[in-house]
Amino acid sequence: MIGSLLGVLSTDMAIDLGTANTLVYVKGHGIQLDEPSVVAYMNQGGRKVVYAVGAEAKQMLGKTPLNMEAIRPMRDGVIADFEVAEEMIKHFIRKVHNRRAFVSPMIIICVPSSATNVERRAIHQSALAAGAREVHLIDEPLAAAIGAGLPIEEPAGSMVVDIGGGTTEVAVLSLGGQVYSRSVRVGGDKMDEAIMAYLRKNMGILVGEMSAERIKKEIGTALAPESGDGMSVQVRGRGTGDGVPNEIEINERLMAEALADPVSEIVEAVRIALEAMPPELAADIVDRGIVLTGGGALLRNLDTVIQKQARLPVMIAEDPLKCVANGCGFVLENFSRMKNVLSPEV
Repeated sequence: MIGSLLGVLSTDMAIDLGTANTLVYVKGHGIQLDEPSVVAYMNQGGRKVVYAVGAEAKQMLGKTPLNMEAIRPMRDGVIADFEVAEEMIKHFIRKVHNRRAFVSPMIIICVPSSATNVERRAIHQSALAAGAREVHLIDEPLAAAIGAGLPIEEPAGSMVVDIGGGTTEVAVLSLGGQVYSRSVRVGGDKMDEAIMAYLRKNMGILVGEMSAERIKKEIGTALAPESGDGMSVQVRGRGTGDGVPNEIEINERLMAEALADPVSEIVEAVRIALEAMPPELAADIVDRGIVLTGGGALLRNLDTVIQKQARLPVMIAEDPLKCVANGCGFVLENFSRMKNVLSPEV
């Protein structure tokens, strides 16, 4: 009886530990958690005491009192604050298991393909310290391709571009492995920063991360409208000159201009990948096209811009935000058959 109870409690999981959001897939249950990768903590005698995690902590970004700080413990897809990341992983494990502290699951975590051995070890150790009995890592592009339903095990090329919060992963896959991969540190966060910088420099108004993200989601576009200025939104912020709160109107044409740099970096990464891949696989990509995954794939007209530059068909995966988590989950559900796609032990 006790053995079977422990079996129920030790439910294995796959974690998409993203710079912007963390998704947790529980074996046999699918995605059970999707929350911002944000932690708010209080400084008490030099110790970081966690106050809030996830959606609640995100609401506190830029609004905390002096003795509290709200941060993203992940940066560019890897751990920037070991201690806080460990607490965040612990919190999410407990949350999907209804706060039972003695759960000890096997965990599969995705990492950027460019992550160094040191960065991989940091993620591995954080998950073990958070209570995992066993930790496996999988490269993000592989997980994204599996989650998007690409036939990566076939002897033919598939190309995926996974645009996350901190990184864009471009990979060509064949026979269950990566033939080519390239990771550039540009993604949703860089787009938000570009919007903030543009509004400060050209519109004389200071806005925070949350406002920039809202603008990106509402009227962000990779391509200016063919005629007119497109949709517009009201933006509130602080004037750079007098410091007084101010409100302005911005439109899609301005957003295309603001996002030009991060968009061109993503397009350039795709172009370099196409130039570097073996000719036989290039022929497959011409037939199959490029698949976009990740939250950045939802930026309006990004697929159109990449298609124009690459002169290849470009498709957005179904539910791009969940491709990596679903891919990790598929490997978890079919562990014995799929364990060859996992990264070597670090």
